[in-house]
Amino acid sequence: MIEIKTLVKNYGLNPVLRGVNLHVQAGEFVTLVGPNGAGKSTLMRIVSTLLKPTSGLVEIGGWTLPQHSDRVRRYIGLVSHQTMLYGDLTAQENLMFFARLYQLDNADDRVGRAIKYVGLAARQRDPVRTFSRGMMQRLTIARATLHEPDVLLLDEPYT
Repeated sequence: MIEIKTLVKNYGLNPVLRGVNLHVQAGEFVTLVGPNGAGKSTLMRIVSTLLKPTSGLVEIGGWTLPQHSDRVRRYIGLVSHQTMLYGDLTAQENLMFFARLYQLDNADDRVGRAIKYVGLAARQRDPVRTFSRGMMQRLTIARATLHEPDVLLLDEPYT
């Protein structure tokens, strides 16, 4: 499902990831731990197609990055400390925006179920900028799982 071989990421002359290898099979749950600056978020950004590696192999669901980033994005969901939500849009509008990006069938039903699942049905028509951090995090989970991804990446999900 996820295959990483000799992954390297440099920022200029500064090496952040040096020869990372990782193999994750379907159904496995993996936690990355390490001190600040160890490269955990950099690795997550590469796996989630937000950052290109300097060298090495990254394959998600059989698709190689960065060549097949568009396909991989449909296969993964990402929850991070950056919500990727639009503050002036309502919760419902935010999820409809992402449903359209993913070209989801039955978008209205899926958005309604997702909002209900994360406990935000009563606030679905409120602008996201009025939400508490916890409410935004729940909506972020709804956004990340709306397209029912096979891989869910959680980068600092409690911050």
